[in-house]
Amino acid sequence: MTSFSSIMSFLTSVRTIVKEGEVEKYVEAVRAWEAPTDMNGYFAQTGERSFIFTGVFKNKESLVAARPQMIAHLDSVRDLLEEISADLGVTDPVSGPVLVEKLNWCT
Repeated sequence: MTSFSSIMSFLTSVRTIVKEGEVEKYVEAVRAWEAPTDMNGYFAQTGERSFIFTGVFKNKESLVAARPQMIAHLDSVRDLLEEISADLGVTDPVSGPVLVEKLNWCT
């Protein structure tokens, strides 16, 4: 695996499934959440009750520093989420360095 410097941006993505009848409440809770200041966040609905949140951070240290705030938010909505599996619990999180960034329409 290639190593990357600490100045490279990092991202985290978290997949969730919301309990039946709780979608509106969950979406509102995510909208109201005060996200970490070192993060750009994207929240998408990927199915009737499934969602993905992706946060892009300046660097790995920013991501690590934001984890307590992100976990606190998860704890506040945990009762709205379905268990994905016994191994995963209510979230399917992944994180890593951004290898390619394409901002064709954003610039």
